[in-house]
Amino acid sequence: MEHVIAFDADDTLWVNEPYFRETEDKFCALMEDFLPAHTTGQELFKVEMNNLALYGYGVKGFMLSMVETAIQVSGGTMGLDGIEKILNLGKELLERDIEILPGVVEVLQSLQGKYRLVVATKGDLLDQQRKLAKSGLEQYFHHIEIMSDKQESDYLKLIKHLDVDPAHFTMIGNSLKSDILPVLAVGGHGIHVPYHTTWAHEVVSHKVEHENFREVEELSEVLSFLD
Repeated sequence: MEHVIAFDADDTLWVNEPYFRETEDKFCALMEDFLPAHTTGQELFKVEMNNLALYGYGVKGFMLSMVETAIQVSGGTMGLDGIEKILNLGKELLERDIEILPGVVEVLQSLQGKYRLVVATKGDLLDQQRKLAKSGLEQYFHHIEIMSDKQESDYLKLIKHLDVDPAHFTMIGNSLKSDILPVLAVGGHGIHVPYHTTWAHEVVSHKVEHENFREVEELSEVLSFLD
């Protein structure tokens, strides 16, 4: 049976989280008249977590959470100029150039034709479609799946849609929580490629031990056992 190799996008194929961190730093600097930057960052994270079920993942939800945090932190005194600055921070984030990570093109070129390659990423549909188009990587993939979340049920739907046995499905990504653990739980394989910057919501503290789990330092290392 044909094997499917699925790739996460953000911080696996291209840079993402460092851009969010830069934007958050600029937002916290805007709020320094009300709270120290570190405290504002903590408040923003709380608001983001409360809003995930409503807005999902992505820049637009992040923008709304920044606005809500600004209103809370300022006690409702944040003016329209401040809100406009926050919205502009979000728009700048949406318009960032795509920076492909090292080894990505080499790996995709090497695996194309030998496996069915898939993008399995979560986030805002329009934003992820835009990033994929700007990346120039779309040509390598058989299927693009932009998911609202990455729970076991979400992967099972994808695997069913692809008409592949879970044992012939491998997920490659930077997040143990979203990319690896749910896939291992449904009988698939997971290859973890750590990234130097990880959103706190995606951090897993325990060590993963599973016969279908591998971890590599760089994406190009996957070729040693996939190519």
